[in-house]
Amino acid sequence: MLNRYDRPTPMAGEAELKYLDGDFRIVRPGAFVRCAVTGVPIPLEELKYWSVDKQEAYSAPEAVLKRLHPERTK
Repeated sequence: MLNRYDRPTPMAGEAELKYLDGDFRIVRPGAFVRCAVTGVPIPLEELKYWSVDKQEAYSAPEAVLKRLHPERTK
């Protein structure tokens, strides 16, 4: 039994998400998703950038630009 000072163990592994406008839904629980451009893991609590149309996550604004506007990053 947990007391109020115990924390549940965080989910390990990669999550699967459904990306929505301004939010996301967890399809398969996990601790992180991978950036579609760089492949780096993004903890769910730090996830800020994604594409609803492409259903993929990005680690930073630069990764978004690389994916959506590759001609601007040269």
